[in-house]
Amino acid sequence: MSRRLTAGWCRVVAATRHRLLPGDAERGGNPVELAVALPAILVMLFASIQVAVVFVARSTALNAAQSGVNAARLYDAPTGAGEERAAEFLQAAGDWLVDWDDPGPSCAATDTDVNCTVTGKALSVVPGVSFAVRQTAHGTVERWTEP
Repeated sequence: MSRRLTAGWCRVVAATRHRLLPGDAERGGNPVELAVALPAILVMLFASIQVAVVFVARSTALNAAQSGVNAARLYDAPTGAGEERAAEFLQAAGDWLVDWDDPGPSCAATDTDVNCTVTGKALSVVPGVSFAVRQTAHGTVERWTEP
């Protein structure tokens, strides 16, 4: 009886034995490669998102500065019109640019020119990392001149 059991056992083992094909010695290598590569992929993903956020923050700051210049360059514009318009723009623009209200937008006007500067920090995707943003716009003041 033991001979029959041994012969049957050999048939089962022979039937279920897996033949090694070329490359089968590296079975299980893909999860290990993924575990090694995944942190690098995540770093590149978050870095690309952070770069995009910085560019949106720069664009927001520049648009606010241009809006301030447009308000301050009008004929007989009241004092502080540029700062007020830039602050209104930034409040409506969302949180792409943070800490812009300390010290706030600043506009300097002469008889012929006006400059508005907006400073702040870009919204951070990665905690503890901040990127300073500073944008300035320039325009000429509308005024009456002699022909």
